[in-house]
Amino acid sequence: MTMVQMQPRSPGAAPLPRTMADAMEAAGPQVCDDMTVEVALSVVASDRTGHLLVCDNDGVCTGLLTQAQLTAARDSSIYTDRVQLRDILVDPGPFASPVTSLTEAEHAMRYRRLAALPVVDEHGNALGVLALAR
Repeated sequence: MTMVQMQPRSPGAAPLPRTMADAMEAAGPQVCDDMTVEVALSVVASDRTGHLLVCDNDGVCTGLLTQAQLTAARDSSIYTDRVQLRDILVDPGPFASPVTSLTEAEHAMRYRRLAALPVVDEHGNALGVLALAR
């Protein structure tokens, strides 16, 4: 039998998140999918989040784009100043719901090598973003 030594948490330590609602961050900037890549890069730079939640004209979250993805699109050989976010959001990726377990969400993020995962309600509206600890 192996003994496990429990260490008490210091009183000032933040509690560990137990639910998706406890673990997610604010949704951050949400932009429409008809925005151009250049404008989106400006939004990311000014907000300093590193990502944008992309929504359609009805406000439904269609995906998440990182600053690295936006920069890669801008630097590609087929880029023009008319390229919109919907043109580069080819794989919207997974979404989490508030009832998704943290374990499932973390597994999906690690499997797909995602730094952030949008959390959406039953209508597809963005509630927040789950980000892996750095």
